[in-house]
Amino acid sequence: MTRVRPSGKADAAPILRIARSEPLFTKEDREVVEELLQEFLADPGGDYFFLTALDDGKVAGFACYGPTPLTRGTYDLYWICVARSKRRKGYGRALLRSVVGRIRREGGRLITLDTSGRPSFAATRAFYEREGFKASARIADFYRRHDDLVIYTYPIPRA
Repeated sequence: MTRVRPSGKADAAPILRIARSEPLFTKEDREVVEELLQEFLADPGGDYFFLTALDDGKVAGFACYGPTPLTRGTYDLYWICVARSKRRKGYGRALLRSVVGRIRREGGRLITLDTSGRPSFAATRAFYEREGFKASARIADFYRRHDDLVIYTYPIPRA
């Protein structure tokens, strides 16, 4: 059974292992995951929140999100990342639904997320589109030549 809960100190090493093994993550992505995770663990009420998906008590994946600075009710979803061996088993969906529910309880109204337009990110984009996210903007050559930024938005339905 999938369980999602706020990440704790014992989750740090497995989360970082999952991030290190994710081929879509760059070295910089991995470094930022580690930096934000350490910030969250030091101050769970800060600007970044991490959730952990568990499979029989073992970390299967994680999500990171936080309020968007200078907005009211808008949140950034930074990552949902599931261990390769746990993909297509509902962990990503469970993490996303938990993120949406927590943001809704905080009074959030909109989630945004940025991802790459490269073909290797097609499954990522398809996942978010299946879950109701809309591609709202595309900036050509944003990350590097032939690597567009695709911005997705998700208006949070009222409970």
